[in-house]
Amino acid sequence: MKTPTITAYLKTSCGWSQGVRSIMRKYNLAYEDRDIIKNPLFRTEMIARSGQSLSPCVEINGHMLADVNGDEVEAYLLQAELVPLTTAVADAPTDRSCDAHHHG
Repeated sequence: MKTPTITAYLKTSCGWSQGVRSIMRKYNLAYEDRDIIKNPLFRTEMIARSGQSLSPCVEINGHMLADVNGDEVEAYLLQAELVPLTTAVADAPTDRSCDAHHHG
């Protein structure tokens, strides 16, 4: 399998963002973590590329997954045959939401 090119628009401490990071670790995938809190220009870029303002947004080989959790990212990776099925377990919850303070 060819290694996918992944850009993830994430927040520093959001539960959903941590879930996406956990999936990347589970499959040992290299990705560019564009923290939209630390760098507001990444948020602007995310909105322009995804068409909406909610995060996480993960672009995999040019395909944008907008407002997703780790489970949804994993499902896409498996369906697109970009990663092999594994018995490894994620090291953090993959579908935990952000609280109201962190969402958006």
